[in-house]
Amino acid sequence: SNAAKIASDWSSDGRLLLYRTSDPNGDNDLWVLPIAEGGAPFLAVDAPFDAREGQFSPDVRWIAYQSNESGRFEIYVQPFAGRDGKGAGKWQISTTGGAQVRWRRDGRELYYIALDGQMMAVPVQLSPKGDAVEAGTPVPLFQTRVGGAVQSFARQQYVVSPDGQRFLMGNVVEQAGTPITVILNWRPPNGE
Repeated sequence: SNAAKIASDWSSDGRLLLYRTSDPNGDNDLWVLPIAEGGAPFLAVDAPFDAREGQFSPDVRWIAYQSNESGRFEIYVQPFAGRDGKGAGKWQISTTGGAQVRWRRDGRELYYIALDGQMMAVPVQLSPKGDAVEAGTPVPLFQTRVGGAVQSFARQQYVVSPDGQRFLMGNVVEQAGTPITVILNWRPPNGE
């Protein structure tokens, strides 16, 4: 299709590219493109509404993403079963809205930005069989200034160190604007 395709993540082994593109209803779904020669893309997350900013787990067995299927953007995790079939089930991770999810390198914690701009951390336990997720309570870490959790443009606005102790992120900097003076009913002097 001619719809825009916006990449959001590479698998840790470099073999798969995760991206979003619009479906016929105008909602975004998550697709995977195998990088090997001749690899054909396949659907990975077919959400009822919008699914975006997908991230592979470090072991490439799960996908975390944001979706607005509840009426606001929340973070979800679901198994990634590859081309041969979609994993069963999905689990909501955030509790009061969230976007821009990232994994800690060991796959035991997720980070996301709450709708009020707080960076949140959630411990997760992923079943080895790929059939269950246990998520802890989201904990606020600090206030961000990324210009809103849900961006109209693509991609997460931060990265996390492998141990989850440091964050690098873009900040929106407020700049004092140049004052503008508006004169109403102004008329040039006669003769000009």
